Amino acid sequence: MTWIWSGFILFVLLMLALDLGVFHRKAHVVTLKEALTWSTVWVALGLSFSFFVYYGYENHWLGLGSSVDAVDGVINDGTTATIKYLTGYVVEKSLSVDNIFVIAMIFGFFAVPALYQHRVLFWGIFGALLMRAIFIFAGIALIERFNWVLYVFGAFLLLTGVKMWWAAGKEPDLESNPALKLLRRWMPVSKNFDGEKFFTVENGKRIATPLFLVIALVGLTDVIFAVDSIPAIFAITMDP
Repeated sequence: MTWIWSGFILFVLLMLALDLGVFHRKAHVVTLKEALTWSTVWVALGLSFSFFVYYGYENHWLGLGSSVDAVDGVINDGTTATIKYLTGYVVEKSLSVDNIFVIAMIFGFFAVPALYQHRVLFWGIFGALLMRAIFIFAGIALIERFNWVLYVFGAFLLLTGVKMWWAAGKEPDLESNPALKLLRRWMPVSKNFDGEKFFTVENGKRIATPLFLVIALVGLTDVIFAVDSIPAIFAITMDP
């Protein structure tokens, strides 16, 4: 099982490295055509992974499909594992739409030039992957010891849904955001962008750029939405 996880994580890191280090090494405005092309590539990769899930569980590669799934009490074979994977994929894809709207709102508030948006999105996506992985594995460990925690996560998911419904149509006020206030109090921030840099030097002092505040808020968003992911995915499967 360790080899499977190592290979999977290495593949993800390789694809991210190719994205930032090769295909987007130089800052440029991403066109709609380019965005659609890359979206198709990533979705195709995610869907094609279902073939690995099917054959891995059907043939019990390196221990896959050898334990009972606590959600429905069955041992997953190729078919059930693939159905659960694709269901989880669609659910997580739906939840990620929230991230899109929030990130777009943050970009608009800070007036981030289109030229620099890809770098922020890249690290935002990397943070989302990292946060979801940490929270899901931590959630599994918690629920295995304290089953009632799942109800707490479920209540949080309902609460965030109600809050989003209540806030619908209202103009968000990022200026009064507690995290943003804390960051500005904690460190000096330049009023101007300095290319893709998160930090710059003004009057001999190293200070943060507005782009750093953007990535910090995007990271905070990743944490909040990662908590949402736990009850959503655990309603489908408990198989990590």
